Amino acid sequence: MPRTRLARAALATAVLSVPVAGLMALPAGAASAAAQVASPTSGASQEVTVWRASTLTFNQQVAAYVKRLEGIPYRYGGTTTAGFDCSGMTQYVYRHFRKSIARTADAQFRQFKRISHASARPGDLVFFHSSSNPGSYVYHAGVYEGGNNMVDSPHTGSRVGFRSFSWAGNTVTFGTISH
Repeated sequence: MPRTRLARAALATAVLSVPVAGLMALPAGAASAAAQVASPTSGASQEVTVWRASTLTFNQQVAAYVKRLEGIPYRYGGTTTAGFDCSGMTQYVYRHFRKSIARTADAQFRQFKRISHASARPGDLVFFHSSSNPGSYVYHAGVYEGGNNMVDSPHTGSRVGFRSFSWAGNTVTFGTISH
């Protein structure tokens, strides 16, 4: 069947000509990672590694996207790229990924599942409480970036930026809607 051989050869050429940037190789021995392609000349079967695009989790997408907002000015009540307050920024970022979250920092805290710092993943939210009581009023929120860092929009005269929250000590909690 010359057409079958030609189709297999075309498939092999297409698979091997995929640009490598942004792709990851799967182990050649993995059943889902390899395709059996007949050699156009001998008809013998040989293994061809299949490439697939790597995918980011929701949290990874959030953590990456919020960094693109750095430099936008703080604006009290702001919910757009013309200016953000803290919870307007977190709401904007989550809405970008079709997640509807509350408007204020305190309401977002009450909507999210509370998690420990050790369980927090970049893309989760960091909440700042008025006292060390984790049930106290939340006056500020930011997007967790790992370690003691976040991206937030803190106050009048500032801009969205990457910052440490270690100064807040035991008044910080973490929340998630993804895990």
